[in-house]
This record gives sequence, C-alpha cells and structure tokens, in this order.
Amino acid sequence: MNIPVNRPWFHGNEEKWLAECVRTGWISSEGPFVKEFEEKFSRKIGRAHGIAVSSGSAALDVAVAALGIRAGDEVIMPAFTIISPALSIIRAGGIPVLVDSDPETWNMDVSGIEAKISSKTKAILVVHTYGLPTDMDPVLALCRKYGLMLLEDAAEMHGQTYKGRPCGSFGDVSIFSFYPNKLVTTGEGGMVVCDDEAIAAKCRKLRNIGFEENGRRFVHKEMGWNYRMTNIQAALGLAQLEYWDDHISRKKQIGKQYQEGLSGVNGLELPLASCSYAENLYWVFGILAETEEACNRIVSCLNEKGIGTRPFFWCMHEQPVFQDLGLFAGEHYPVAEKLARNGFYIPSGLGLEDGEAEFVIQSIRAIG
Repeated sequence: MNIPVNRPWFHGNEEKWLAECVRTGWISSEGPFVKEFEEKFSRKIGRAHGIAVSSGSAALDVAVAALGIRAGDEVIMPAFTIISPALSIIRAGGIPVLVDSDPETWNMDVSGIEAKISSKTKAILVVHTYGLPTDMDPVLALCRKYGLMLLEDAAEMHGQTYKGRPCGSFGDVSIFSFYPNKLVTTGEGGMVVCDDEAIAAKCRKLRNIGFEENGRRFVHKEMGWNYRMTNIQAALGLAQLEYWDDHISRKKQIGKQYQEGLSGVNGLELPLASCSYAENLYWVFGILAETEEACNRIVSCLNEKGIGTRPFFWCMHEQPVFQDLGLFAGEHYPVAEKLARNGFYIPSGLGLEDGEAEFVIQSIRAIG
C-alpha cells in the first residue's frame, strides 16, 4: 500500500472550469475567475478585500511590505513555524524576534510576547499552526497597548475559528495559502485579506510589479513583484470553495478517527482535540514522540510500509541560513526545539480514505 501524506480531493466543478479557461483563452491573471475568487474567499473570512497572489509566501512578502516593515523594524513571531514568515521579514530589512511555543497547542506562547517588545517593535506576526489557532485575545490586547500592527498567518486555517470568529479576520493584514495540502487549493497560490482600502490598493500594486493604477503603463514609481494568480488557479479555487463545509467536516472526521484509533499508544502525544477557544481543525494530524530517536524509528517503520510522513517544522533560530547571517546567536527555545525534533505528521489529506486511515492506525500501534 502507498499512502501519501496528502492527496487533494477534487469532486466538483474543477475540471469544468479549468476547461473553460482553456476554451475561452483566459489563462492569465486577467481572467474573470480571479476577481470572483477574491470576492468569494474574502467574504468567507469576513474581510472587505482579498488580493490573490501566486503563493502563501508571496502573500507574506506583499503583506510585510504593505505594512511598511523596513530596515531595523522588529517583528515578534514564533520560533516554531515554516521559514516563510521569517524570510519575508528579513528580505524587507526587518528583524525577527522569536518567542517559544506553547507545549499544548504548539502555537506561539503568547505569555512570552510582552517581554520581547522594544522601542523597535513594529508588529506581531502570529502563525496558526497545524490545527489549533493562536490565543488571539492577549495578542490583540498587546497590539492595542503598544500601538503595534498585527500580521496574521492563517495559511493552514481555512475554516478554523477563534471563539467563533474566522481565523484570518484578526490581522491588520492576514494571509492564506492554497498549496495542495490546504482545505482549498489552487495548486500553488495564496491570498492577502484586509479591511483597509489603502492597504488593499498597496497589495494589488505590489503583486503587479508596481504598476500604477491610473498612471502610464510601464512607468513605475516603486518596486513590486510579479506575484499574480492566474485565472486557471482561481478556477480551481472557486470549485474547491463550493465544498468549504464538506472539507472542514472531512478534516475533522479524519482527525477524530486518528484520535480514537491512536488513543493510549504508549510514548505518543496526540494533538489536543480542543482548547478553551477552539476545536481542532486537524489541518494535519501531528504526533509528538517522547524522543527524537523514537520519532525517527516510527517514521522509518511507517515509510517502509508505504505510509507517507512529514517532520515538524524546524526552529527559526536553528536554521543554517539564519545562523550564517549571524541571527539568533545563543538563543534557545526548548519547547520549539522538542517539537521540531520529536514531531511528525501522518497522512491526513482530504483525499484520504477510511481504509487507509485504519491501516495507518494499525501500523503505528504495531510498532510498539
């Protein structure tokens, strides 16, 4: 048996609308599906504006620039996350300031943020990780207290809520990813969402190599990127968006099956099914082993059976590329380091079948 860590789920109008792009010739970013996707997705999140881009990382670049992060500005962010947020901050000339993880939710430990605030702090960047959101109320309170901007990375959180409010609705600017392992996929793609018209206009300009909205074409007053989403990508996303509720339900069903099937396995810490402010969405089903050696042994056994796995993110302060830049010297974040070394996740994509999930469960239980 071969079970990939993710298999997307196409069961609607994907093929029909992709064929329409080809039939009409609207395959570039100027096609009509792009605007429709922006409007419908941002409405799902409760935001006034959506700016579709070519990836989640592109969305971060645009968001950081739109917020005016410049050389010397400090941005507080989690030590445990994918590298993309830190890359965007550093490319803008900013300085990432790291906070350790909460051992239960695996998100940034919000109790550690205030001690990291300085006169150079310009923003807090939260990343909702794996299935549960960051505890937002304390973060919002700190932003108000110190006059900081909030950048919300909700790349993994399609359909998740914090105290009933959609993730992606909290930041001055928030971003999403539409990589194939997300609940809504465009293959590659992302979106910036916000409520401020000036920020939205800035984002649209930046994603389109700095073209002036009302100026002479090919005359540029500032630098941007070609981060546009194509009509083909947007067509795929629109078809996926029609099954928003089904995809959320499917993710939770997979998570529940794993929670029940793996409960009580010695030496494994399963994700929280819920916390005080949210139920787990189970974007992926992560598992934490007691030691790094145990993690490697379990992963090796599963891979030998054709079961795909992925390691957890690697900590920002331990990334060689950042160490070569002289960043984070002497810094340690013990919870994040444990997550990075001992954590892995198992097949949990929307296309996973019940028989496959049960095979994964029995394979893990048999490892002992």
